[in-house]
Amino acid sequence: MIKAGSFLFLVLAFFVSNTFIWAQDNRPNIIMIIADDIGYEDLGSYGNEIASTPVTDRIALEGIRFTNFYLTTSSCSPSRSSIISGRYPHNTGAAELHTAMPENILTFPELLKEAGYFTAQSGKWHMGPVPRKGFDLIYDKKPQIGHGGEDYWVPLLKERPRDKPFFLWLAALDAHRPWAENDFTGAHDPDKVVVPPYLANGSATRKDLANYYDEISRFDYFIGKVEEELEKQGQLENTIIFILSDNGRPFPRSKTRLIDSGIKSPLLVKWPKSIPAGVVAEAMVSSIDLAPTFLQLAGITAPDNFQGRSFLSVLKQPELPFRNYVFAEHNWHDHEAHERMVRTKDFLYIKNNRSQYANPGPADSNSSDSYADLRNLRDQGKLNPAQADVFISPRPFEEFYIVADDEYQLLNKATMVGNNSEMLQLRKVLERWSKETEDSVPENLTQDWYNKENGKSLDIQRLRGEMPGGEKALETTEKGPF
Repeated sequence: MIKAGSFLFLVLAFFVSNTFIWAQDNRPNIIMIIADDIGYEDLGSYGNEIASTPVTDRIALEGIRFTNFYLTTSSCSPSRSSIISGRYPHNTGAAELHTAMPENILTFPELLKEAGYFTAQSGKWHMGPVPRKGFDLIYDKKPQIGHGGEDYWVPLLKERPRDKPFFLWLAALDAHRPWAENDFTGAHDPDKVVVPPYLANGSATRKDLANYYDEISRFDYFIGKVEEELEKQGQLENTIIFILSDNGRPFPRSKTRLIDSGIKSPLLVKWPKSIPAGVVAEAMVSSIDLAPTFLQLAGITAPDNFQGRSFLSVLKQPELPFRNYVFAEHNWHDHEAHERMVRTKDFLYIKNNRSQYANPGPADSNSSDSYADLRNLRDQGKLNPAQADVFISPRPFEEFYIVADDEYQLLNKATMVGNNSEMLQLRKVLERWSKETEDSVPENLTQDWYNKENGKSLDIQRLRGEMPGGEKALETTEKGPF
């Protein structure tokens, strides 16, 4: 027989316990869906009339479409390491491609996990061993995840525990080269493809772009499958979905570049019960701002080591401004490099500390049919100035673009006679950012591992140079100009 006092205690304990669980369960679920090498211009919702992306087009009408979302680098693993740590690449210890973050770098999934979230990842990993400790479950092995990396997204949702809010990092391999047969192969007609002025308008390039769009369509399709499963589970209303890319398209003058074709990304955000639908946010946002935003959504205060800032206010009121500046960097990605960029809504400034080298792009792009078409035009002496850019050596030490008048950033005004007060201002802002965030320009940077002419491996001993930033950059909590 239970005494009255004991019974009352049990009732209160049950009530308190279940109230706590109810409160936990009603924190929003968070899903980040990240593409691999998809440019901001390559979704229908961003004005591409060729790409077949019905799911993301619909999501853009059901949520918020950001028009000024920028990555901190146009390079796969450094970009992802930057996102997961909320820090600039040189502040992660993993500024170069295929380098791993050190143990002392905190990631936001660790904090979500500690706060009671179920955290899981499925698809491309590419971030080394350290961030793994932030996830309860990881599916990143082929062939299980499929050629496009999306095959286990829905099974993961089915496997999750039902008594916790969840964070999912769903990472496609689409649309990274090489292309492969899939259900959408042939969906895009090469003759209808619009070729940008910096690529060759030839049949091989058109076919290359059409194949690229086929893989984007597969990425788009699997996002729809995730939504369908969320709806079946009754979780769609309480789940906020972020859709973005890790860098620009894998074509010449895109991936690894610090102009918009390299570091500007789509960002679609949908949360049916809590944010507006069918609106456009023009606020400037950096990918390092994702981590503190996710934490604030979960009711967690971001520690000082996160250099980004939450933009939850913009999600609630999309008309609000946010950043004045975004910053990005280009470090080693198959080739020696050290470039830094600052951008406002109207202007873009780049400083190149390895201007003696050409920048055609990474090895996968340099082995593409699109690059071969450009080489053929070069050998025939038929390149236009925009197409010739990828072969220029030495490159300008400084680049300055008026982006409102120059969609593709083709006209470098850094050396033009006239009033360059805006450029001088951005030069000072970039210098301040470099100083405050403890950036550095090591003499012994990692050198080329691949042939720039054809993308093939060089017959050399592969040695790593000194990482930009060093120990001071790992320790700093400075955020730089905002």
